[in-house]
Amino acid sequence: MPSYLVETYLSRTRADERAAREQRVDASAGELTESGTPVRFACSINVPGDETCYFVLEAPTLLDAERAARAAGLDPVRVVEAVTSGAGGP
Repeated sequence: MPSYLVETYLSRTRADERAAREQRVDASAGELTESGTPVRFACSINVPGDETCYFVLEAPTLLDAERAARAAGLDPVRVVEAVTSGAGGP
């Protein structure tokens, strides 16, 4: 299944909100999966110096990943397909 990188703004003064956002997107992905669209929250990457937080979602389409992000209240700046490599990757 393809992976998508969801870019969001996260102020370095509010970096403690990352865990709550992770829980929301994980729940949102679970709801979509239960309704027939398999979406999985894989991880997040916080870059405090850039005030950016990325969420990696696995989903059938970019629109499905974006739908999960919006349902979680992430207010994505952009959503793009991502290709990973390394341990466990292609």
